[in-house]
Amino acid sequence: MQGIGRTLEDQKNEFKRGKLLATPIAGLIAWSAVAISGMFFSDQITVWVLFISTGSIVYLGMGISKLTGEDFLDKSKPKNTFNTLFFYTAAQAILVYSIAIPFFIENYTSLPLTVGILTGLMWLPLSWIIDHWIGIFHSLVRTISVLTLWYLFPEERFVFIPLAIVVIYVISIIILSNRYKKEKLNQ
Repeated sequence: MQGIGRTLEDQKNEFKRGKLLATPIAGLIAWSAVAISGMFFSDQITVWVLFISTGSIVYLGMGISKLTGEDFLDKSKPKNTFNTLFFYTAAQAILVYSIAIPFFIENYTSLPLTVGILTGLMWLPLSWIIDHWIGIFHSLVRTISVLTLWYLFPEERFVFIPLAIVVIYVISIIILSNRYKKEKLNQ
């Protein structure tokens, strides 16, 4: 059983005190790779880069978590229900490829739209878990930006959409980092 001996409120507060930077950094790296590929390589290559890099965010995040001190795989830490919830939201983001792939088959340029929006939705529950607006900001701005850019730049969808997502990640990482510093000061 997860989190035995600690209330859900205790576990939520523990989760909130975390850095929460590893996964956004992984997303930043993945979408940067897509943007760079979109600038320099064909759409055919960039499609593969998008599938592979965005599909690897959770695994990249696990590795980065060791560098940020979050260490997702540390078995010595007590179980936390909200870590489990966060991983479920990551799994949900991976499952949305079942929506993205059929649209991709019909129109390959739909890929940055569908993957860009659908995988960004996992930020919404994060706002509730950490009692902070950043997840709502990230999801809303990302959705609006991706949709707008998809219509405005049909020939450059594999460049502008990933670049917008990268910018949103940079902003989100800065806000999360400042939130963490503020949390540390309040302890």
